[in-house]
Amino acid sequence: MTKLEPKEPYYDFLKDTLHDENIQVFSLAGDASARRYFRAVHGDNSYVLMCWEPFVDEANYPFLNILSHFSRHGVQVPKVIRVAKEKGLVLLEDLGDLTLERKFWESQNSEYAMDFYRSALDEIIKIHYACTKDNKSGCVAFNIEFNTQRLLWEMNYAREHLLEKFLGFKFNEKESKLLEQKFTLICKRLHEEPKYIAHRDYHSRNLMIKAGKMRVIDFQDARLGPIQYDLVSLLRDSYVDMSSHVEKKMLDYYLNKRRTLQEPALSREQFDLVYEVQSIQRCLKACGSFASFYNTRQDTRYLKYIRGTLMRVRRSLLVFPEYRDLLDVLTDHGLFEKDIGLS
Repeated sequence: MTKLEPKEPYYDFLKDTLHDENIQVFSLAGDASARRYFRAVHGDNSYVLMCWEPFVDEANYPFLNILSHFSRHGVQVPKVIRVAKEKGLVLLEDLGDLTLERKFWESQNSEYAMDFYRSALDEIIKIHYACTKDNKSGCVAFNIEFNTQRLLWEMNYAREHLLEKFLGFKFNEKESKLLEQKFTLICKRLHEEPKYIAHRDYHSRNLMIKAGKMRVIDFQDARLGPIQYDLVSLLRDSYVDMSSHVEKKMLDYYLNKRRTLQEPALSREQFDLVYEVQSIQRCLKACGSFASFYNTRQDTRYLKYIRGTLMRVRRSLLVFPEYRDLLDVLTDHGLFEKDIGLS
């Protein structure tokens, strides 16, 4: 953390909120967005200040709107201390620095992290089912969905930033048409699935552990989508290396919990197939994001995660004979080779 001088515009907001001038403010490493985060330390207490663009309607501001909806249904989200909408400031409960990612690697063996992943699945179950059933509350997550177009945008983003700009692949006309066709088929298949509220970025860096409880952050982009989107985000997370054995146990746990909610029965075979299709789409999208951080601002921190994530894409493509020609095109261009500069 970097300590900041008391001349930033948000100092008056903090002094007014905490009724004191003796406040230390440190910058925090943020996510990949334009949001900025700071830790404000006041005596024995600390808070997290989120700085974004000013907004007008607090009730429909996605971060606060979705936080309220999630909290109403028992999802463990940070408490809001104070808001200054005209300045784009939200002061939040400090959840500390222990992420699920850090806990996973501290465990040394993914088996030891299973209890924490069960807690993470307990939270996403609340989001998928209790939050989705309450569709009259004005939650803005119901206003946007992962349809074919939006899913396809994510895949084309990966094509642009990973395949073309970062790796420099040149596709001929036939290959371009095949990519377009197969990407569209994948996204249509996912669009046809039943839709629930999806967090959208439900991975180990957006899950905090405080006082033994799993807490959920970075939920402002929640929208309707297939349940597999969040499950792939969590269990095929680019930031951890979960074994297939533990992954299966976690999927079993999720589905067993789902059965207790009297949701419509699922075919496990169909569920698993959609999970693999979603893995192609979601993992390729993640690689596109990692590459875009480098393309747009020369941020190299995420490049090391591309190799392992691409291997997940390859394994899922191998499941489907109908996507074999897509796999062949990507393989012929060297996407899955070890020496393509993604170490």
